[in-house]
Amino acid sequence: MSFNDGDFVRIDYTARRASDNTLAYTTSEKVARAEDRYNGERRYGPQLIVLGQHNAVKGVEEAVKAMNVGESKKVEVQPSEGFGERDESKVNVMHLADFKKRDMYPEPGMQVDIDGSIATVRSVSSGRVVVDMNHPLAGEKLVYDITVVSRLELDQDKVKALAEHYSLKPDFVSVSEGRARLVFGEKVDKNTDYLINKAALAEAVLQYMPKVSKIVFEEEYARKEA
Repeated sequence: MSFNDGDFVRIDYTARRASDNTLAYTTSEKVARAEDRYNGERRYGPQLIVLGQHNAVKGVEEAVKAMNVGESKKVEVQPSEGFGERDESKVNVMHLADFKKRDMYPEPGMQVDIDGSIATVRSVSSGRVVVDMNHPLAGEKLVYDITVVSRLELDQDKVKALAEHYSLKPDFVSVSEGRARLVFGEKVDKNTDYLINKAALAEAVLQYMPKVSKIVFEEEYARKEA
């Protein structure tokens, strides 16, 4: 069985730089801890990708399309099918004062948000900061160990998976006659992040699931006792 564009697939993978075999990224908490790269703010476990929607780099998508559920494969991904070649025009010099105005104190290796894009600080000296707007893995040939964990078939499972991707846990999900219904009970913390993630989820469902034309959110709120 092979996969096609539009399929919802969960995969585990570990990516390493071909140049020195150092870990670039992994979905495995065990691997991350073993190589002292564990990040407590990152969610580990199988990652959802919707084929054809650029949720993963091209080299990984193409490899997954030719695989079966339960299959594992080692794949070399060139920069052209990974994170692109390095572009030296994306290396810029900024004034240190611009960072201090925003209470930021850059150090080499730090990643910073500049106008909505992530940049890596290369050097800091004489009041100047050299920032690199290239992706940290640009120009790198990567070696991926990929395992296809599962393929999602049911529409409600696809919606649940997308909700999980946006850190949402609905109490109930149903999809029928082009209508997706999600229920969030009173125990769900409906803070600002919830509102932002809910909007992103609605956009993703409508983009990735062409059979769904309407999304209904049902929310329960309860008065808190004094």
